[in-house]
Amino acid sequence: MELTVSLDIVCRLIVRARELEAQVPAIENDDEEDPTDSDDPMAVLEDEANEAIEDEVRTLLEDLADDEVADVLALALVGRGTYDATEWDEALEAANEDDAETMVEQLLDMPMLAGYLEAGLTAFDLSCDGIGQID
Repeated sequence: MELTVSLDIVCRLIVRARELEAQVPAIENDDEEDPTDSDDPMAVLEDEANEAIEDEVRTLLEDLADDEVADVLALALVGRGTYDATEWDEALEAANEDDAETMVEQLLDMPMLAGYLEAGLTAFDLSCDGIGQID
């Protein structure tokens, strides 16, 4: 298996997907004017208005060539357990059944995208160790 997408890009997607997964929808409470005044320590994670991270992940994916997006989706499918490492060609074929826009939407709809991508890399003895922000 040889990826057409660079490992740096996959690792950046993992970092951003983690940040996206860490956000939780804001709970509206009419009694509170400032959520930082809350006794809830998790309130700082509420980020309903900030869509910058999702936009960045979307842009990263949309800027890739079709075959690179297919690689990312196939890695996620392997990481999710839909296919194993020996079935890379089948995972890639399944990813390529859709156009790039649909592949991007499938990736953005995966609730554990970062974990799936990491597990996909691990299945091929690859990792983000020493690359970018991941150590």
